[in-house]
Amino acid sequence: MILKAFKEKSNQKYVNKLLSARKAAVNTNKVKTIAVLLNADEFIDFEVFRQYFKALSLRSPKHKIVAFTNDDKFVASQWETYFSPKDFGWKGKINNTDLKSFIDEAYDVLISYYKEENLQLNFITAASRANLKVGLSRNDERLYDLIIDVKPKEVDIFKTEFKKYLNILNKL
Repeated sequence: MILKAFKEKSNQKYVNKLLSARKAAVNTNKVKTIAVLLNADEFIDFEVFRQYFKALSLRSPKHKIVAFTNDDKFVASQWETYFSPKDFGWKGKINNTDLKSFIDEAYDVLISYYKEENLQLNFITAASRANLKVGLSRNDERLYDLIIDVKPKEVDIFKTEFKKYLNILNKL
């Protein structure tokens, strides 16, 4: 138990270091690739986002949806990527190659679709190389370039607001 607390503390320090070094510089390029980061305890409907991307005429095969679960024994679908606390090491080390490649990919937009405070989800959001980071939570505003403050179950409101802001930013 004590080791777990020390591990979380070391990872929180790493997240703070990433956020303090972050320079929010959103480019003016049109959106081609979107990544979605979900908390499986709050919202798990992957298909909602796939349909939404099609409705926005975003058909890139590089779109990626990943989910976090606290359950290490979670039975993952063969089509989706899941990760859990066991995929994180000390001082910002990632033990999962799929998760590492997700972080290293330079997506045009990262949607962090979770409301509850979670160190691992914040870690992925902070470490991501995405150009525009969109979130739902106001817990740590340094993580995001745009915050759409809705509950995860209010996906229709989120989709409407997200599209509105992409149009305002001239990203569509």
